[in-house]
Amino acid sequence: MQSHAPALVEQAKTWKFLELWVDPVLFPPKILMLVGNQDGTCRIFNPALEYKLVVTHSNYETAQEWLLEDEYERVKGQLLAEEVL
Repeated sequence: MQSHAPALVEQAKTWKFLELWVDPVLFPPKILMLVGNQDGTCRIFNPALEYKLVVTHSNYETAQEWLLEDEYERVKGQLLAEEVL
């Protein structure tokens, strides 16, 4: 299995915020992690698959639409890089 470490290492240097999104229809709920970069791009990772990169979007609105289209719901709140680092 290919490691997703390079994508995560790069993401750790440039992230601005992250959000958790859940598919409440399934049980247990499927969870995806949206990571917003400092340049405005957003990446969506699947924590259940060793943080596999699912898709990259050029902006938050497009990433949000992609998640909502698949009926994911955002967990309330964001984790900001400036609060952690």
